[in-house]
Amino acid sequence: MGMAATIPHYSVDDLDRFPSDGNRYELLDGVLLVTPAPGVTHQLVVMRIASILDNAMQPGGHAFVVAPGAVAFPPRTQLEPDILVVPPIRPASDRWSDVTGHWLAVEVLSRSSQVYDREFKRDAYLALGVKEVWLVNKNSLSVHVSRVPRVEETLRDAIVWRTPIAGLNVFVDLRTVFAGIAPTE
Repeated sequence: MGMAATIPHYSVDDLDRFPSDGNRYELLDGVLLVTPAPGVTHQLVVMRIASILDNAMQPGGHAFVVAPGAVAFPPRTQLEPDILVVPPIRPASDRWSDVTGHWLAVEVLSRSSQVYDREFKRDAYLALGVKEVWLVNKNSLSVHVSRVPRVEETLRDAIVWRTPIAGLNVFVDLRTVFAGIAPTE
């Protein structure tokens, strides 16, 4: 008879003790999720989307766009989306746990993270109060948009995202986001 495996559990405070080795260390209900540093195409897509969102949000001070960001609910959960959009916080805080009202979390799927992102993190973000989650598939050149767990709409041409406050419509042309990227699926 074999022994039951024990899975170590960590706290948000423990994350500060992990090495700065390029990996992303996250917690979901105390369970450690580790993914390797993203590749060039991944970061190109992240920066294009973040730039579009930031250019739409900053002129009126409508929101903060950070890449990456963190959705923190100490002591046992801290997830880091590739892009996070939150209402403007005055004054700005250095502690992610001070940030509330998460409007949009964007994850660009990678081979190393797509199972976590799709099967665990998307629904966790929504359960933690994030209003909308985008899973960006750079292989199929599409974005899966979710506002409720396990339900998604797949978009291939454009996204029109409406901010929760002030009702600002942000147009994201996916042809621009995926320009020069060849689909692999």
